[in-house]
Amino acid sequence: MQIGGLLPFTMIDYPGKLSAVIFTQGCPLRCPYCHNPELQTPSVQTEIDWKGVLELLDKRKKLLDGVVFSGGEPLMQPDIEEAIKTVKQMGFLIGLHTSGAFLDKLEKVLPLVDWIGLDIKAPFDKYAKASGTVESFEMGKRAEQALDMILSSGTSLEVRTTTDPRVLTREDVLSMADVLSRKKVRRFVLQEYRPVNKEGIPEPTIEEITSFYVDKDFLKKLENLFVGFSVRRA
Repeated sequence: MQIGGLLPFTMIDYPGKLSAVIFTQGCPLRCPYCHNPELQTPSVQTEIDWKGVLELLDKRKKLLDGVVFSGGEPLMQPDIEEAIKTVKQMGFLIGLHTSGAFLDKLEKVLPLVDWIGLDIKAPFDKYAKASGTVESFEMGKRAEQALDMILSSGTSLEVRTTTDPRVLTREDVLSMADVLSRKKVRRFVLQEYRPVNKEGIPEPTIEEITSFYVDKDFLKKLENLFVGFSVRRA
């Protein structure tokens, strides 16, 4: 396991649970709104090792409900299944943040995972700007297959979408939300874009960023599509 970071305590990364977050190193996507670009490159070495992570978790058994594997993309890790098994055997609930890019790994770990936060970047046929990869069509296809797989498993699921106005319009979000609703997604969260100040890439204006959240009619339409709809704003 290549560990890029460790958050020993959080109340927001696994809804309703006190948890720690393990950030893994490496991600196949290059989303323009990514807030963890330092985790994208797989080969970067950090000072955090797996043994140290397990030692910390052992000390927090009575303080935490769960442990979230995040990233980067945790399913990119060759040993992710064994790592999840080890943490689960310690008595923790398991949360997983994923883009769904690695379907074979997702299928293997699904029986071990208690809750998933699935990042759906854009309408499945419009992943080019959102994923920042030359395989954008394939990434969109995988994301949809991952969603279907998770829904079929019955694992508790939250679908999240970051509203970068350079990537999405409100019409895009409504189109995507309609598809998610028809697939029986129950919980959908809009996450407000936070400027990342990448060199050479113009930032959207505050008005463009907040346009998703001042449009009450837009938000009401989304609320009507899901049992649980919410927004996370910066």
